[in-house]
Amino acid sequence: MKDLAFLLADLWMIFAGFYFGLKLIRRYGNYLLGLEWMVVATSGSNFLLWSLLGGDEGSPLYSIAYFFDAFSRSVGITLILVMGLMRVTRRYKPTVAVDVGAFALAIAAGLYLQQFRDHELHVGPATFYVVVNVLTALFLASFCRRLWGIGAKGLAIGVGLATAAASVIAITYDFFPLSGDDEHRTLFYTAALTTWGFQLFAYFVAYRALHEHNVATGVEPASDEQRLARS
Repeated sequence: MKDLAFLLADLWMIFAGFYFGLKLIRRYGNYLLGLEWMVVATSGSNFLLWSLLGGDEGSPLYSIAYFFDAFSRSVGITLILVMGLMRVTRRYKPTVAVDVGAFALAIAAGLYLQQFRDHELHVGPATFYVVVNVLTALFLASFCRRLWGIGAKGLAIGVGLATAAASVIAITYDFFPLSGDDEHRTLFYTAALTTWGFQLFAYFVAYRALHEHNVATGVEPASDEQRLARS
């Protein structure tokens, strides 16, 4: 039953990443968020394959899994997330060079942090992950206020809960292993994958709501899909 819950949680995150990532690109042209969503989904796919093949830490799949994990925890679901959401909060649209630079930074961070992939607690990187998570959560608090301000109170609460849960996961990840969990941390990863999938879903729905509000108030032009629906 525990393994089944893990499998379903991973499949949920994979679906959320690919499905909503494609929508962010096709519907809104937001490559920062769309590609990061798909990076998370690809990470989940690799993690699932590694787990099904026995979870050997000597496997190249383990190194890939650690890279993707470091990629998103350091820059992806922090800096890239904030820059992508600023499209609907500040009407910020980065250039292609900025997009490429952000992902290049995430790749560099993922490669650099590979050196800390053993089971020992490395306080420096672990603290860094928590700090950038907290800073991102502060931005997301303002994001929730914007949702609340346009009347999307349910979405504001959903984003707040997703963010709070992700912060708990970030702190637990390195510093507070779950009591009674097995050596593969199945319970923890089931909770983490479920939470991350919920984050991708909640942030997408909230992004859509703010985009539609901006279009309705004349702040932002309609997407191609919205224009086609009206014609």
